[in-house]
Amino acid sequence: MQFGRYYEDFEVDAVYRHWPGKTVTEYDDHLFCLLTMNHHPLHLDAHYAETASQFKRNVVVGNYVYSLLLGMSVPDVSGKAIANLEIESLRHVAPTFHGDTIYGETTVLDKRESSSKPDRGVVAVETRGYNQDGTLVCVFRRKVMVPKKAYAEAAAADGVDLERPSFPTPR
Repeated sequence: MQFGRYYEDFEVDAVYRHWPGKTVTEYDDHLFCLLTMNHHPLHLDAHYAETASQFKRNVVVGNYVYSLLLGMSVPDVSGKAIANLEIESLRHVAPTFHGDTIYGETTVLDKRESSSKPDRGVVAVETRGYNQDGTLVCVFRRKVMVPKKAYAEAAAADGVDLERPSFPTPR
């Protein structure tokens, strides 16, 4: 199984589809809200959502949807990342509800060699999340610093396997 890519493996305009999707449960949403101390009733109080919101039901907190999509993209985009440099933009385009299944895809927008570190490069990507009906629910752009293959070769010369850097040596 692939886990991330080296700089040379990225091609501008390539699209990576992140599968499988994830069905968002009420538990997922409430746990995320509790962990992040987001107590807005739109996410937690079904009666409030039904009587005081335009959607008439709970809406999944947007940062959970973003976090889910970011996580889905790791095996294809940032599994080998040295650093996530920036989130350039983030838009929640449509609401996500309990029971929706989220799917993601990422497009490579640009890539450039690092001006200060010749063994790595910066890749700009856009990730889009869709629900089971194909409705766009979230879109964000980010820049990731990834190693070049020379970086991995230098690490291997030092005895580090970047494909499984924490895998123990059997004895």
